[in-house]
Amino acid sequence: MGDVDATGLARLEAIARDACRHYGIGADAELVLLNISENATYQVEDPVTGRRTVLRVNRPGYHSRQAIESELAWVRALRADDIVRTAHVIHAQDDSRVVVGRHPDGEQRHAVMFEWVPGVEPPEDRLVEDFEHLGAITARLHRHAREWARPSWFTRFHWDFERSIGPRGHWGRWQDGLGVGAPERAQLMRLAATLRDRLASFGTSPDRYGLIHADMRLANLLVHAGQVAVIDFDDCGFGWFMYDLGSSLSFIEAHPRVPELIDSWVRGYRTEQSLSPEEEAELPTFVLLRRLLLVAWIGSHAETELAASMGEEFTRASCDLAETYLARFS
Repeated sequence: MGDVDATGLARLEAIARDACRHYGIGADAELVLLNISENATYQVEDPVTGRRTVLRVNRPGYHSRQAIESELAWVRALRADDIVRTAHVIHAQDDSRVVVGRHPDGEQRHAVMFEWVPGVEPPEDRLVEDFEHLGAITARLHRHAREWARPSWFTRFHWDFERSIGPRGHWGRWQDGLGVGAPERAQLMRLAATLRDRLASFGTSPDRYGLIHADMRLANLLVHAGQVAVIDFDDCGFGWFMYDLGSSLSFIEAHPRVPELIDSWVRGYRTEQSLSPEEEAELPTFVLLRRLLLVAWIGSHAETELAASMGEEFTRASCDLAETYLARFS
C-alpha cells in the first residue's frame, strides 16, 4: 500500500465515496483501502444490500475514459467467451461502466466497480507448479487476443521499447531509478542498447506482438476452490506476447529457481498454444526488458510501500542480472 499521508488518504476516500453514489451505495458503506499503486483499490461493504464489491479509483492522467472502456471491453469478451475467470464489471445506476468520483474541491477521478472475487494469491511453495498453470492461462489470453474482433474505438497503451524503457516510457525513466549512479547507468545503458537491438530484430509481426495483459504476476491470480481467476487488467495493452512471461517474473528475476519457472511456464503455454524456438530463445530478453522497466517504476513510485521495500538494492541486483544477460546476448 502506498505511503500516502492522512490528508491524501482522506481525499481518496472522499472521491471513492462520491463514486459509490453512482451505484446507489450510501455514505454508511464501509470502505477498506486494499492497495495504492497506479490506482487506489477499495473493498466496499454495503450494509443495505450486504453485498461486497471492489472499487478501483483510477490514477489521474494515466488512462483516458476511452482506454478504460477498452480494458473493460476485453474483460467482458474474455468472460463471454469463457477464456478465463475474471471479475464482472458492475454497472452504475445509469448503466455506465466507468463513473466519475468527485472531491468537494473539484478534483475528479474515473472509477470502476467490480464484483468481489474470492480467492488468495498462489502460495510461494508451489511456484514451479503454479507457473505451469500461469503459462497455460497466458496462452489462452494470447489466443483470444489474436482472434478477437476489437471494437473500432478500442485504444490502449503500447509497451514497445520506446514506451517501456525509451524516452517516452509510461513509468518514467530508468535513469531516475533509486540508486542509479554513474556505474549503474553505464551498465544499464549497455543493457538497454542490447535490448533495443534484439527487439528490433525480433520484430512486431502479428504472431509476436498484440494485445497482452502486461502484468501477469501471481499476485494478479486468485485461487479459490481449485479454480483460478485473473484480475487487474489495468496495464493491458499492445506489446510482445512473450513480455507476459517477463511480467510474471516481476521482482523475482533473481530467484534461484527462475530457470525452472521459465521451463514450467513454457510447458504450460504449449498445452494451449504453439511457441516457436525463436520465441523461447528470446524469453530472457523479455525478462530483462521488464526488469529495467521496473527500475523506472520504482524511481517514479518511490512513495509506495512496494517501491520503498525494493530500494537501491533492486538496482544493484538489476546490474548483476544485466551482466549475466550481456555476457550471453551482447
